[in-house]
Amino acid sequence: MPVINSIAARKEEMTAWRRDLHAHPELGFEEVRTSGIVAEKLASWGIEVHRGLAKTGVVGVLKGRTDSGRTIGLRADMDCLPMEELNDFAHKSTMPGKMHACGHDGHTTMLLGAAQYLAETRNFDGTVHFIFQPAEEGGGGGDVMVREGLFDRFPCDEVYGLHNWPLLPAGIVGVRPGPMMAAADMFDIRIRGVGGHAAIPQTAKDPVVIAAQLVGALQTLVSRNTNPMDSAVLSITQIHTGTTHNVIPDEAYLNGTVRTFRPEVQEMIVAGIRRIADGIAAAFGVSIDVDYQYGYPATVNHAGQAETAAQVAEKVVGEGNVQRDVEPSLGGEDFAYLLNARPGAYLFLGQARAAGDTMVHNPHYDFNDEVLPIGASLLATLVETQLKAG
Repeated sequence: MPVINSIAARKEEMTAWRRDLHAHPELGFEEVRTSGIVAEKLASWGIEVHRGLAKTGVVGVLKGRTDSGRTIGLRADMDCLPMEELNDFAHKSTMPGKMHACGHDGHTTMLLGAAQYLAETRNFDGTVHFIFQPAEEGGGGGDVMVREGLFDRFPCDEVYGLHNWPLLPAGIVGVRPGPMMAAADMFDIRIRGVGGHAAIPQTAKDPVVIAAQLVGALQTLVSRNTNPMDSAVLSITQIHTGTTHNVIPDEAYLNGTVRTFRPEVQEMIVAGIRRIADGIAAAFGVSIDVDYQYGYPATVNHAGQAETAAQVAEKVVGEGNVQRDVEPSLGGEDFAYLLNARPGAYLFLGQARAAGDTMVHNPHYDFNDEVLPIGASLLATLVETQLKAG
């Protein structure tokens, strides 16, 4: 079964929705216009609409022709990124400093396309919950929805989501059991030294030199403490210190990110950062404070649902266009919170127009509208497969 014909026939309509959303991006928990459009469209198709979870979240409830009591959840994120768009096409962002640079406009549109089709056909047995989530980009909207009772109010036997993926050609679907995306943590380190004259360094405890030692030592947590068969990233992304040429400053500040797939590796790195900071502080006779902040957990697919998603994808795009062992990403994704609460799977939907196509989070990025019918068909077919009518 290829792309669903009636969904394919609405490609231009879906493209118009997507481009309208792209032109009017909204940040996390501020998706008032976007959620309003979503709610209005769902209601117009006869779908029961619930609003207010995680402030701007929307959940649509649709029952099939028969109701066995089985349930499935489909999720799309709605928020944009706080960055300036550098495209010059007609649907570029009209909101300064805000841009749909990660394709959430496309995700929302594909779930709307699936909802419209399923509302018309209702060729399934049970209930589908369409979950339109705010604040994926750092706000943890998925976590907020779960904590505010998402699955208590809208039970889901399993839950699925997908992300456009410019690293795969358009129409290729990637999935795998186990980790799909990484835990995304942050840390801040403050070195409290002793300032002084740059020409008389023996009277100071130079935080600049100490920061340099710390940066190099922290890299060994990945290169010499992590099993090479595991994946991990520790990146120092900021160093701030000093004011002029001839003054040794009192303090230096560093921050960065840690990405891991396995909790054991994550905790090894957390402990290692603190151990190295304490050791360097003792060696130089200074104080080093570490503030480690756990971010999104790893997005880990359940094996059964990953296989289901792969089989369904093969129906839509063909067996040769599904990568069952797609390379996971060290990017973070708060769909992890939904997968920690319910069985499910997260998929990558290829959207690259050509090799080296613009990656997400780039000011020149734009969602590829050619894959809208593919994503919508994939989501709809998941429902019709998992809630197959007798």
